[in-house]
Amino acid sequence: MMSMTSVVLALGISALLIYPITRALQQRAFFIAAGIMALAFGAFLSCAPNVLAGNTVTQSISWLPQLGMEITLRLDVLALLFSLLVTGVGALVLLYCVRYFAADEEGLCRFAAVFLGFAASMLGLVLADNIYLFFIFWEATSIFSFLLIGHVFRQRTSRVAALQALMVTTAGGLAMFVGFVILHASTGIAELSGLVTLAPSGPFITVAVYLVLAGALSKSAIFPFHFWLPGAMAAPTPVSAYLHAAAMVKAGIYLLLRFGPGFGDTPGYRVTLVLLGALTLFIGGLRALKQHDIKQIIAHGTVSQLGLMVMVIGISTPAALFAGLVLVFAHAVAKAPLFLAVGIIDHRAGTRDLSKLSGIGRSAPALAIVTCIAAASMAGMPPLLGFIAKESAFTELMEVSDGGALRVFAIVALLVGSMLTVAYTTRFLWAAFATKRNATAPTPLHPSSPAILIAPTVFALLAIGGGVFAAVISAGFETAVAVEAAPGHAGGPSPLALWHGFTPALALSIAAILGGLALAWGVIRTPSLVPTIPEKYSASHAYWVLTSWLDIVAVRLTALTQRGSLPFYLAVILGTLVAVLGGTLVVNSGWLRSIAFETTASQPTIAVIMIGAAVSAIRARTRFQAVVLVGITGYGMTMIFALHGAPDLALTQALVETVTLIAFILVIRRLPQRIRIRRPVAVKQWLRIGLSAGVGIVLGGVALTALNARIADPISLKHPDLAYFGGHGKNTVNVMLVDIRGWDTMGELSVILAAATGVASLIFISTRIDRAPKISRVEARTRVAAHMRRVADPLDPARRNNWLLAGRNLDPSYRSIMLEVVVRLIFHALIVLSFMILLSGHNAPGGGFAAGLVAGLALVARYLAGGRDELGATIPVDAGKILGTGLAIAATMGILPLFFGQSALSSAWVDLDLGPLGVLPLVSSAVFDIGVYLVVLGLVLDVLRSLGGEIDKQEEREDEDSGAEVAA
Repeated sequence: MMSMTSVVLALGISALLIYPITRALQQRAFFIAAGIMALAFGAFLSCAPNVLAGNTVTQSISWLPQLGMEITLRLDVLALLFSLLVTGVGALVLLYCVRYFAADEEGLCRFAAVFLGFAASMLGLVLADNIYLFFIFWEATSIFSFLLIGHVFRQRTSRVAALQALMVTTAGGLAMFVGFVILHASTGIAELSGLVTLAPSGPFITVAVYLVLAGALSKSAIFPFHFWLPGAMAAPTPVSAYLHAAAMVKAGIYLLLRFGPGFGDTPGYRVTLVLLGALTLFIGGLRALKQHDIKQIIAHGTVSQLGLMVMVIGISTPAALFAGLVLVFAHAVAKAPLFLAVGIIDHRAGTRDLSKLSGIGRSAPALAIVTCIAAASMAGMPPLLGFIAKESAFTELMEVSDGGALRVFAIVALLVGSMLTVAYTTRFLWAAFATKRNATAPTPLHPSSPAILIAPTVFALLAIGGGVFAAVISAGFETAVAVEAAPGHAGGPSPLALWHGFTPALALSIAAILGGLALAWGVIRTPSLVPTIPEKYSASHAYWVLTSWLDIVAVRLTALTQRGSLPFYLAVILGTLVAVLGGTLVVNSGWLRSIAFETTASQPTIAVIMIGAAVSAIRARTRFQAVVLVGITGYGMTMIFALHGAPDLALTQALVETVTLIAFILVIRRLPQRIRIRRPVAVKQWLRIGLSAGVGIVLGGVALTALNARIADPISLKHPDLAYFGGHGKNTVNVMLVDIRGWDTMGELSVILAAATGVASLIFISTRIDRAPKISRVEARTRVAAHMRRVADPLDPARRNNWLLAGRNLDPSYRSIMLEVVVRLIFHALIVLSFMILLSGHNAPGGGFAAGLVAGLALVARYLAGGRDELGATIPVDAGKILGTGLAIAATMGILPLFFGQSALSSAWVDLDLGPLGVLPLVSSAVFDIGVYLVVLGLVLDVLRSLGGEIDKQEEREDEDSGAEVAA
C-alpha cells in the first residue's frame, strides 16, 4: 500500500531539488516536474480500487503525545478524488509550462520550486485529518500562492494582488484556526473525520462552525471575500489555471464538502451558504459580462462558478453534496484549458484585449476547437461533463424534501446563474476567436509549437469522456458522499447519466442554454445592456478603504510612539511593567507571609557592594566608569552563584559578564568619553524618580511573591535524576541545556545567529556603499596562501622579534611587548581549556556555551594585542560560516534520532572501557554541545570583527580624511 506521507514528502523534497535542476535545464526541467506529479497521480490511482471499495487508509505519526496530538493522514474517497485532481491537473499544467516559458524567463527556477511546493501543500491539505496539520497546510497554500501570484515582482500590480490575496486568505485562516481550537476544546477530538461523525451542537459549536466557514469562504473567494481572485490574474497563466482548477480556491470547497454532513444542521448554516453563494454567483457572472480582458472574463467566471458550487453544497444533503462534487470536477476540466488557451492567445497575439483580437479562430483552428469544447462544457452543453453536472444540480435541488423556500430560491438562482454562465462563456468565445466586423485585418499571431496544445487537449477529452461515460464515473462520486454522509441523512443521489429522458431538470438545462445565448447576443450587440455595479459599493473598495485607514492609523501611531528617543522608549516599557505587575501585586493578598533578608553571612557584604556599584554607575561621569561599575554588579551575581552551590552558573555568568564588558568597551570608543548630563525640568525629574522607585518596588515585590508563593516541592528536585538516568550526565545544568530542554537551546542558538547577523549588518552597512574592488577567487586564494606562508615561516625577516602572527603590521606606537608575550603564552592554554570545558561539561561544570566563551576570550586577547590583522590571521574563516556550521550540527543532532524511531533530540550513549585508563562515556548530546560551542565562538568572532575591526577601519579612514583636509 502506498505511503501518503512518502508522497507528500517526496513532493516537498522535489520542490527543493527542482531549483538547481531548472537552473541547469531551464524550461526543460518542467518535464521532470510534470513526471513527478504524474507519478504521484499514478500512486493515488493505484489506491483507487481499495478506497472505492469503502476502505479508508489512515497513517498516523506521534506529534505531541502529551496533548494527544498526532500527524494523521486519511485517504477516503473524497480525499482520493481531490488528490487525483491536485496531482493530475498539476502534471498537465507543468507539461504546459515547458512550451509556455522562455529560456530567459526571470525567476524560472523559483517558479518551478514554488509551484511544486504549492502542489505539495495542497495535497497535504486534502489528506490531513488532524485539524492542526490541516491548518498548517492551509496556510502553506496561502504563502505559496502569494509567491506565485507575485512572480513578476517588478510589476506593482503583481505585488499588490499577491499581498491582497495573502491578507484576505490569511485573515480567514486565522478565524478558522480559532474555530478549530474551540471545536477541539469542546469535544476533545482533533480529527476532521471524528468531528463530522460526532456532529456536536451547542452555542460554542455554532460559533466555531461559523469561524471555520469564514476561513472556507475567504479561501474560495465567496462574497464578501470574492474580490481578491480576479486580482490574482496578475500571476502567470499556468498559476491561474492551477489555482482556479485544482488548488487554493478548491481548498474552501473541499472543507465545505467535509463539514456539510456533520454540521449542516447548525442554525443558519444552509441559509448562509445558499445566500452568499447565490450573491457571488450573480456578482461574478455580471462582472464577467462587462470585462474587456479575456482572462478577466474567465476569472470573474470562476468567482461565479465558485458561488454556484457553494450554493449547491450549502444544502448539505448527501444528494446536494453529490451534485456539488460533480460540479467541482466539471469546473476543473473546463476552467484549466480555458486559462491555458488564454495564455496561448496572449503569447501569440501579444494582447488579451477583446477589441484588438479578431480572426484568431481561422488563424488557429486547433486552438479554437479545443477551447470551444472546454467552453461548451463550462456552459453546460451536452454531451459534455458540464452538462451532466448542471443537470445533476437541478435534479438534486428539485428533490430536496425539506428545503422549502430555500430550495426554491436555490433552483431559481441556479437557473439564472446558468444563464449568466452561458452568456459570458459565449461572449468569451466571440471575443477570443470571432472575426469582428469593425476589424480591418485579422490579428497577427506569432508561431508556436503544436505541443503547447497537449495539456488543453487532454482536458477537453476529459470533458467529453466525463459526459459520454457519466454512468461509469457516477459510482465514485456516490461512494464519496456515502462515506461522508452523517448518520440520519436519508435519500441518496440520482446516478449520473447522459440521458434521463424528458425531465424537469432537462427542461431547466435547455432553458438556461437558450436564455444564456439570447443574453450573450444582446450583450455583444449592446454592451450597456448589463448594468454596471458602482465601484464605491464593491467589496474591493471596502477593502482598500479599510487598508488605507489601517495605514493611516499605523503611521500616526508610529509617529506618536517611535520618536527616536531612548528615554521615551524606556519610560513606556518600564511604565507598562509597573502598571501590569504592580496591579497584579496589589490584587494579590498574603504574599508577605515570611521574609528572610539573608541566609549566609556573605550575602549582605556582596549586596552592599552590588548596591554601591549600581548607585555609583548612576553618578558616573565617564562612560568607561559606568561600564565597569555595571560589570561589578554582574560579578557580584557570580559570587552569589558560586557561594550557593552553582559553580556552572557562576562560570557562565563570569564569562558572559567579561565578554559583555569587552563589547561595551569596544562600542564606547565611538562615543564621547564623558557623559553629558542635562538637568531636566523639575516635573520630568520627579517623574523619572517616581518611575525608578516604582520599578524597584515592583520587582522587589515580585521577588518576594515568588519566594512565598510556592506551595509544592519544585520540579527541580527531580532534575538530577533526570539528568543522570535520562541524559547520562552528572552536570544537571548542561544536560538540561542539550538534552531535556534541547528545543529551548535550539531557539536560543537561532536568536544568537540573528543577533550576530544584525550587529554585523549595522556595522558593515557603510561597506555596501564604499566597496573594495572585486578580485577573482584564484587571486584571492593566492594572496591568502602567500600571507599564510609568510606568517608561518619562523625564518621570515618580517617576523623577527614578533610574538604575534601579524606583529609586523602593528604600529610601533601602539605595541605592548609585555601584552604580546602574555597573549602568546596564554592563547593556546585558553583554547585547550575551552576544549576541556567542552568535553567535560556533561559531568562537570562547563559545556558548549561556557567553552565557546572561553575560546572567544582567547580571540579577544589576540585582538587586543594585535588588532584586526592578528584576528584575521588567527582565524581566517568567516564568522558566518562558523555560526552556520554550529547551527547545522545542532540541528542535525536534533533531527537524527527521528531516523531511528526516537523523538527529536533524544540522546544515546555508550561507555567505552579503556582498561587501566577507566571508562570513557560517549554521549550523542555532546555533539549537539559542539554545535553550541561553534555558535558562541562565531558570535564572539562576529562581534570582534564588527565592533572591533570594522570600527578600527572606519576610525583610520576618518583620520586619513581629516589629515588630507588639513594638508589641503
